[in-house]
Order: sequence, then structure tokens, then C-alpha cells
Amino acid sequence: MRADGVVQEVTTSGKQIVSALVERVGAQRCGLWFGDQTSLSLTDGMLSVRVPNDFYREWLSANFRDELVACCRELTGQTPSVTFVVGAIADEDGEGSASTTASLRPTVEATPESVSRTGHSASTNSPREDQPATASPAAVSKRVDDGAPRRQFATFDEFLVGTTNRIAHSTALTVAEQPGSLTPLYYYGPTGVGKTHLLESIWSAVSAARPRTRSLFLSAEQFTSFFLEALHHSGLPSFRRKYRSVELLIIDDIHFFCGKQATAVELLHTIDTLLRNGRQVVLAGDAAPAELQALGPELTSRLAGGMVCPIQPADHSVRQGIVRQLADRHRLELPDDVVQMIAGRLTDHARQLSGAIHRLHAAARATGESVTLAMAERELADMTMHNGQVIQLAEIEKAVCDVFGLRPDSLRSDRKSRAVSQPRMLAMWLARKHTRRALSEIGDFFGRRSHTTVISAQKRVHHWMAEGSALGGVEPTWTAEEAIRRVEAKLRAS
Repeated sequence: MRADGVVQEVTTSGKQIVSALVERVGAQRCGLWFGDQTSLSLTDGMLSVRVPNDFYREWLSANFRDELVACCRELTGQTPSVTFVVGAIADEDGEGSASTTASLRPTVEATPESVSRTGHSASTNSPREDQPATASPAAVSKRVDDGAPRRQFATFDEFLVGTTNRIAHSTALTVAEQPGSLTPLYYYGPTGVGKTHLLESIWSAVSAARPRTRSLFLSAEQFTSFFLEALHHSGLPSFRRKYRSVELLIIDDIHFFCGKQATAVELLHTIDTLLRNGRQVVLAGDAAPAELQALGPELTSRLAGGMVCPIQPADHSVRQGIVRQLADRHRLELPDDVVQMIAGRLTDHARQLSGAIHRLHAAARATGESVTLAMAERELADMTMHNGQVIQLAEIEKAVCDVFGLRPDSLRSDRKSRAVSQPRMLAMWLARKHTRRALSEIGDFFGRRSHTTVISAQKRVHHWMAEGSALGGVEPTWTAEEAIRRVEAKLRAS
């Protein structure tokens, strides 16, 4: 790549090496490190890799030297020597070619919403006037300074506490009052259970009580975008100074980092630096640390070593409170029977409830009629017909035991006979199908078993269903599909 950012055309050998490297390490990883920032040249048994800075040189030498040698050996039959040269890539023919390696470079759009309370965006990269199409941090900062409306962050006052989120709420209050006391703090659970609300509440509380605190709130996608921008253009030193010097770092949706090795490594070192300095790190994702193996063992171990708080879907009383809160926000009067109907039938997540209130508000304004139970059932028919009551693990356990004639505590016991182990595996499979519980939670419920036991049970049940074989050692003798059908019928009837 030339100094002005135009992609140069590499030699034919360079193209072939990049293509061979894609086969070895994958297009995403290759595109990240061998995009338009690098140039490959193979001459007289010498492979020259031109890179933009010392970081690239050290990283590529440590992580890709063997792969590059293997690719050259595969193409030429010879083992080359490899040199890494730091410097701008000169354009020999005066024209750039976007058809060489530019197509491998990952494209990540940065659409940051969150800014610090001091008016700065979630990064300190310098403005780049030659890239107006990129939502750079500098551009975000300029929009804030120009008086554009800032994102409204949620507060603890708006958070409804119930049995499924009480511990998560308590830990959030502790962190907001004493940053650094529980670090890292990691929330996980399905969508719409209040993870982002708690993150924003911590941000709001710390910003109000300690306005001079250096803090950042951003999504995992934004962190990735800013990291790639720094990696390819503005430079890593300023990026690292910004992110590793804060007192409070909040990142949402960290499951987005799965499969993004370079970004996950950068996040790991950022977290390590902050933890060594006693800083507060708050993260949220959709799965337990044990289920995020794609992040790498080092990062998941950091999460597991902190305060891990699962958040389950809201219980009925909390859903009622959410419905009333949303209705008050829209100045919409809802009778108690309508509140009960909505909270009882829409049980997946809070966004369902919000959608229902939006629809009722629009219908009431369009027709001029008050909201009644009949009107609500008519307007929300398509939303409620596919949403039954939430199935609990205890209900699955009871249905399986009833169908197979087992004692109520059999599935949690240590008994390993097929008369118990096979119904237990079916129960775990049904728990994965009908609940949003994590693998570790299901294993813990059915006798404090590990999450790998639940995974194994899923595979066994899938095998039984594919083979159509009868369950051995179980009376009466059914196929897996027949047994599952009977248990699900029992669940529907309960």
C-alpha cells in the first residue's frame, strides 16, 4: 500500500502466497493481517514481507513465519528465508489495484452511540479528513460537540427487580458505589433480560457521582471497529493509551468477539492492564464463560475469575411492572386484566412487552377507543398465539418422571442405570429445546453435572432420533421421538 492509502498490485508470487495462506489460516485471519497494509515479494529464495510498523513485524514474525515458509515450499518446492521490513509500501507502477489483497481485508462499520460524560467519544484517535465515509471516533466527538443529541442512558430507578435479577442488580449497585470492588463483573443471559440496562445504570450512577472519572461505555462491535482503525491507520499506541488508562470500562455484547482472534487478544491485554491497576471492568454477553470457548481460554478464565452473574427472563411480577411502566411512559391506561394478559402470554423478553405496548398505543390513537381486554386480544393476536407460558426445568423434570414412572428425585440422583440415565438425557435435551437456560445451569439442576455432560446428552439424543432406535432398558419401550412426543404432550397439558 502506498503512503496515501492506495492499494498496490503485488507480484504474482505474492498473490499466490496470499491465496495459499488463506487455505491454511482462513480468509478472515489472513485478511486482518495480510490486507493492504502488507506486501509480499519472493525473489531468489528470499521472501520479503513489508509491514507498516514494528507491531506488525513482531506479530507476523511470531505467528505467521512458519505458515509463510510452508506456503512458499508448497508453491516452489524450496524453503525460503523470511525477512520482515518495516516501511511504507511503494507503488511501482503508479496505480493501485484493489483486486489483489484488498478483498481479504475485513470490513467493520463503526456506528458508535456511546460517548463519555465529558463529551468525548469512546476513543481518542485523530481525525482523518481523507476518510469521510468512516464513522471515526473523531467524527463522533465532533457531532457531540456540535450539539447533536446524546444517547439517553438508563438508570437504576427504572430497573425493576425480581427473583431472576436480584443478585445482578445488587452487584451493579455495589460496583456503582465502589468501582473496582468487583472486577471484572460479567453479566450473561438471553436477549431482553436487562443486561444493557444494568450496564447503562452503572455508567449513569458513576458519571453522576464521580463526573471526573475516566470511563468508557461501548459495544463489542465498536471496540472492534476502533481497534481495526488503529491497527490499519491511526496507530495502536494512542488506542492503547486510551483504553488502558480508564478507571471504568464497560463493554456490551462480548460474544461478538468470538472468532475475532486479534481483537480478543487486544481485549485480553486491555483487561489485564486494568485489573493490575485495580480498575473496574464490566462486561455483558449472551452465554456463560464456559460456553464462550471461541474467545480463547485466557479471556474466558479472566471472566470466570471475576464476578459472574446470570440473568434469567423476568418473572411474572416483573413483567407486570414492565408493562405498567411502559404504559405510563406512553400515557396509556391499561386495565388490570390487560396487564395480566400481556404479562402472562408474552414471556420471552422485555422487547416483546415493549412491542405490545407500542401496538396498543397506536391502535388506541387510530381508533379512539379505550384499551379493553377484547381489544388487546384482537390487536395482539399474532404476537400471543405463538407465545405460551415459560417452561421451567422443574416442569420438564416432573413431566419426564411422570411419563417414565420414575420417582421425582430420580433424574438428580447418581443412578447410572439406563432406566434413569436415558430419561435424564432426554430431560437435558428438552431443557435445551424449551428453555433459555445455560448448559451449566441445566447440568447443575440435574444433579450438579458438568456442562459437557449436557452436551453429550444432546448428541446421544440426536443420534437416537437419527437412528430411530428404541430406548434400551426403559419400560415401556419407545423410540426417542415417541418418548419426546409424550413428554411434550404432558408439558402442554400441565
